[in-house]
Amino acid sequence: MAKKRSTEADYVVVGSGSSGSAIAGRLAEAGHSVILLEAGKSDEKFLVKKPGMIGPMHAVPQIKKTVDWGYYSVPQKHILDRKMPVPRGKVVGGSSSVNGMVYVRGNRANYDSWAAEGNEGWDADSVNAAYKRMEDFEGGADDYRGAGGPIRVSKCKFPQEGTHQFINAVSNALDVPVNPDYNGASQEGVSYMQQNAAEGLRYSASRGYVHNLAPATLELQSEVLVTKVNIENGRATGVNVTDKNGSQRTIRAGKEVILSAGFVGSAQILMLSGVGHAQHLKDHGIQVVSDLPVGDNLHDHMFHAMTFHTTSTKQKGSPAFFAKGVIKEVLRPGSTFLANSVFESVGFVKTSHSVNGVPDLQLHMLPWAYVSPNQDEPIMHDVDPRTAMTVLVSLIYPRSRGTLRLANADPTSAPLIDFNYLAETSDLDTLLEGSEMTRAIMADPAFGGHVKEEIHPGIDLQGSELRNAILNRATSIYHGVGTCRMGVDELSVVSPDLKVRGVEGLRVADASIMPSITGGNTNAPAIMIGEKAAAIILGR
Repeated sequence: MAKKRSTEADYVVVGSGSSGSAIAGRLAEAGHSVILLEAGKSDEKFLVKKPGMIGPMHAVPQIKKTVDWGYYSVPQKHILDRKMPVPRGKVVGGSSSVNGMVYVRGNRANYDSWAAEGNEGWDADSVNAAYKRMEDFEGGADDYRGAGGPIRVSKCKFPQEGTHQFINAVSNALDVPVNPDYNGASQEGVSYMQQNAAEGLRYSASRGYVHNLAPATLELQSEVLVTKVNIENGRATGVNVTDKNGSQRTIRAGKEVILSAGFVGSAQILMLSGVGHAQHLKDHGIQVVSDLPVGDNLHDHMFHAMTFHTTSTKQKGSPAFFAKGVIKEVLRPGSTFLANSVFESVGFVKTSHSVNGVPDLQLHMLPWAYVSPNQDEPIMHDVDPRTAMTVLVSLIYPRSRGTLRLANADPTSAPLIDFNYLAETSDLDTLLEGSEMTRAIMADPAFGGHVKEEIHPGIDLQGSELRNAILNRATSIYHGVGTCRMGVDELSVVSPDLKVRGVEGLRVADASIMPSITGGNTNAPAIMIGEKAAAIILGR
């Protein structure tokens, strides 16, 4: 007989993703009763737990829909009116259960800039303490790295010959160091990729903070859709939810409600609860509780994928090759490429658009062929069958800003997601310059003749033709942030202690609170936000 689900706790945390699992685990570890709510199903499955399954998870629509919300952006007017997929994890662990596991803290300058805007306690040294608490880094603890935390972090296992060549080529062509730890004192340079995975297992936030930490006072309730935060006399008292069988109930929070549903979910739930732009809420028949700029400041990273036929990499993007790897991994766990993320190296380098000497371009390298020209259509795309290397030329400091708005007042309707990609021409300039830098890297003698051909977009595209091609090729890295901006001015939704302005007993803690995006993959920063939020709530 199924255990009856609780309807009251000290803290109700909405969303079991990167931040939510960290908050829930830490609050429960401190002895508080916590209900952690998740709309998706269990993450205890091979698809989620095995790092290398990230490929089919996103490439095969029938598989993807089992763990993804299926969101799309509105037509993006600056990139040929393309509707972009917006993958978000609908599974325990949220997007930390479906991402590429590239572990990047960001640049220390990112956090100092947050603090300079008035966000006291979010400077680089302060967040470093939270990062150290959450990490179990295989290199051990030092001034910048942690050991013994819930999230295991390891360097790329089984790097291929082509990966070594790529690292040397980036260093030679761009005159940057080979950096032993881009999450340490300095970010600039090229490195072997660090991943939140170890011993053939994905270390999602739920793996580290819920399953492994397993505090007795934490109750995880999955397949539960939160439809509204109940706010009575200016105070959040709990949430309304719909269970998978369609029944509705109320869950009360004795102390606080914490929204950790991501840049989409947290903003959407706030607006459904009466917190947002007053006129927008009124247009949808929602009573206004607090007039705040919820859904503004939306921004995201983008990449341009460049694929090269290489003979110093071994992997082929064919179903047969992948199936053979799955069989080997089942028989000997941890012995194949499936024990790794698909990425093997990352670089952080500067273009001519860099500000204050901070690297503004990230190079993700994976030893696989990639989809061309884009992944907009929800179909299984073919890739070049040869051994290959793809460099994702990544814009990490976009200047373009967009919005997230309600389509209607129905909690089951997808919101209107408008990233406004490439509205600022400097964003496209950076992607073009980075693409040209990548061609210089792949032509470097370090490859010893193993680079045979530029498969996509093709060396014949130069200058303005390449620039125009990027409009159809640039794709989201799925790092949306900023819709519940943290700050001390009228443009902010939450204060530096993550409390929603104008509402007692309600906080937001996830990537939506970022005033500006971090320089690199946003999963580690989102877990850090959860770790730090718990410390703030606990008064530590």
